[in-house]
Amino acid sequence: MSSPTDSVSLERTITHRLHTLSKLTDRATQTAYVVDAGIPLSEGRCLTAIGAFSPLSVKDLAYRANLDKGQASRAAQSLVDQGLVLKQASATDGRGVVLTLAPAGAAVCERLMRVIGRRNDEISSCLNAAERAQLDYLLDRLVAHARVAVEGAGDADG
Repeated sequence: MSSPTDSVSLERTITHRLHTLSKLTDRATQTAYVVDAGIPLSEGRCLTAIGAFSPLSVKDLAYRANLDKGQASRAAQSLVDQGLVLKQASATDGRGVVLTLAPAGAAVCERLMRVIGRRNDEISSCLNAAERAQLDYLLDRLVAHARVAVEGAGDADG
């Protein structure tokens, strides 16, 4: 008896192609972050997430930057040590901290946002305007669908 995956090769699966695209774009983005803003990719993702969504706890930072909590914690501490992020005790969680941008971090964040804009344009430059709009719409749907599936699975565990 054949399974549904027998006729699909690995390189044609959505998950494989998304992962490949992510890895390929991360390589060029890592270089751009270091050259244009002097900061590694994971720290840059954290810095821009703090800039866009602050104040953030480390847990919220991990979610917003698409990192695990340990990665987010290490990146946040490095950003604090560099004077780019301020860390204060949380008013609502006795053990938690709140992360916000320091003035120097805001300047680096602005440079990173320009890199992000340029990288997005470079990555999607093979698409016309209608295709970009369609891809944007489809990615939003896929992300929303995945979030529902993941959050639903988390609720079953809790």
